[in-house]
Amino acid sequence: MAAAGIPVIDAPLVSVGGGIGSFVLADVLRVSGMGASSMKVLGQADRPWDTYNYLASVSQIPEAERLRSDSMAGPDNLWGFPSLAVREAFGAKSLSGFIAPLFQVLTEPIFTDFYTPKAGQIYEGMQREADRIGWWPMVDRGQVRTIRRREGGGYYTILTPPAGTSPTKRIAYRSQHVHAAVGYPGVKFLPDLQAYREKHQDFSRVVNAYEPHEHVYQELRRKPGTIIVRGSGIVGARILQRLIDDHDHHGAQTTIIHLFRNYVDGPQGDSIFFRRPGGDGFNYQAFNFPKAACGGQIKTKMEGMNGEERKAIIRVMGGTNTPKRKLWQEQLSRGRTEGFYKTHIGQVEEVYPSGSNTVVTRIRTAEGMLEVDANFIVDATGLEADISEHRVLKDLLDHAGAGRNAVGRLDTENSFEVRGTRSGEGRLYASGSITLGGHYPCVDSFLGLQYAALQIADDLARQGFVKKLGPARSISQWWKWALNKKVAA
Repeated sequence: MAAAGIPVIDAPLVSVGGGIGSFVLADVLRVSGMGASSMKVLGQADRPWDTYNYLASVSQIPEAERLRSDSMAGPDNLWGFPSLAVREAFGAKSLSGFIAPLFQVLTEPIFTDFYTPKAGQIYEGMQREADRIGWWPMVDRGQVRTIRRREGGGYYTILTPPAGTSPTKRIAYRSQHVHAAVGYPGVKFLPDLQAYREKHQDFSRVVNAYEPHEHVYQELRRKPGTIIVRGSGIVGARILQRLIDDHDHHGAQTTIIHLFRNYVDGPQGDSIFFRRPGGDGFNYQAFNFPKAACGGQIKTKMEGMNGEERKAIIRVMGGTNTPKRKLWQEQLSRGRTEGFYKTHIGQVEEVYPSGSNTVVTRIRTAEGMLEVDANFIVDATGLEADISEHRVLKDLLDHAGAGRNAVGRLDTENSFEVRGTRSGEGRLYASGSITLGGHYPCVDSFLGLQYAALQIADDLARQGFVKKLGPARSISQWWKWALNKKVAA
């Protein structure tokens, strides 16, 4: 590197990603007493919530709408107290605004839907906590190219800084430990829709829910049309709500065709003690996984399972599901009655353009072949792509000794160390969706990122990198959080 003119920056710990996963680990370690200079965060985003905010916004969850997150799972508050519902209540500007979140969280889920926070509330809390822990000087912006083990222990992380910000095209970060929290490897697209887009170069009529597609709603508000929605998870439900909101509030004359490959018409599960409700094509579940999988008996049970057993139970608990919210139920019921929301069940055989500036979908149903002509198709089937589609993760698999678990993600220890990547005394950790399939199923959530960060911090404490967060320090740090006092540099 010296011969190549690549500067080397030393940092005991490097976190790759710069998103919420990196932020939560930095928060836990700073609360535990780590100095801000002991960690470098590498990523392309200006703020740790930018990528999450972008994906939420394009999938129709703007800042004023509610996420699918528990009241105690705020990435800015390690302790979960006071809950997000309480914080929303005390930040309200009216009596009704004060009462509503408290009533909801006290009566969920029997009399009301589960309380979930507004997206904007999460971003505001993270802004406050980032300022408090001294996050901003810890971040170096750029694209990480590779993570490699060093001879003698530790790692090099190679970063390409933004153009014009550095005299060199590469910067090397030399560290004892590395943490990878790169988020989703890529956008998943249904094969038939991907083939259509590649063949016809039509990126306007056939869109993914996780890419900008506001033009779809704007055109359907201007003139009557038909849209096919594919996907029955949380994002599919949000797309349907947006379309029906436009029908109710803006007079949109849109016919919504909801296409199901597998139609759910009742509770799912072999046991009355381990099942979830379903109906109208949807699997209903309040959160991505049951709460007991995040901090109860299912979590404890999974810790003692092997990879294939974990894969089987994750398939049962996870998969495509969405909350059973009263607003969505009322909208879809009204849509069926009024005829603007229709469902079809079957396997797509072909998607091709028609001469009327529309897209035709040929569906094999139980009654035979069906052709549906639509102005737009929205793919809301999922976000997860294979981890090898991410440059850094592929490099870890190819050159750093990382392997896959039974689900196909990074294989990790209970401490979230990536198996096979140890370099001398150095450890390489990972957190977030790229670790699904290990002992903890709820990794792709705010709570899951905090749980992983705590396990990583405990493992680092065993190596003397930072002090273990004990009861006395935790209480004192909570008071500093509540009073918004800066964490010592």
